[in-house]
Amino acid sequence: GCATNAPYDYSALRSAKPASILVLPPVNHSPEVNASAGVLSQISLPMAEAGYYVLPVAVTDEMFRQNGIVSAEDAQELPVSKLQKIFGADAALYLEIKSYGTSYAVISSSTTVTLEAKLVDLRTGTQLWDGRATASSAEGQNSGGGLAGMLISALLNQIIDTVNDRSVQISAIASQRLISPAMPHGLLAGPRSPSYLK
Repeated sequence: GCATNAPYDYSALRSAKPASILVLPPVNHSPEVNASAGVLSQISLPMAEAGYYVLPVAVTDEMFRQNGIVSAEDAQELPVSKLQKIFGADAALYLEIKSYGTSYAVISSSTTVTLEAKLVDLRTGTQLWDGRATASSAEGQNSGGGLAGMLISALLNQIIDTVNDRSVQISAIASQRLISPAMPHGLLAGPRSPSYLK
């Protein structure tokens, strides 16, 4: 009850003032094969809304592939000076997917996405920011109705999750929680935001 969250130290990010960000292919620690594509499809919007120019992820991903960098691990191990020289971005976002997809149990099923990220200055190699966020389809679900209600709810959720890939939708929520300046420990507003330096 007495624990308090210490304020996040944004001094490195404030002094670097990155304007353009390269999103590197995410390292996928989940068993889902489509996790990287699902996360990449959702990460640019919250970063752009935060006021940063984001290099198009499809173009950069294809550029890596055409140059023989096919795994996210290989892309993230490239020297920052080389990334800066090739892409010209101020900073790079290194992503890790800790969980992605739907897990099923007898009386429940939920789709969960957990992301970790760090922002690194491509000019100096200094880490500017890091964060972690989770989103789940189980948030706000009502478990009322007793055992029969929970079984029916779990069955319906399993059918919906099988028909629709809810992971991409949940990934959008996790990305927003991770990046948004409005969230605790989110990324600061960038130079294209009205809230920049406020």
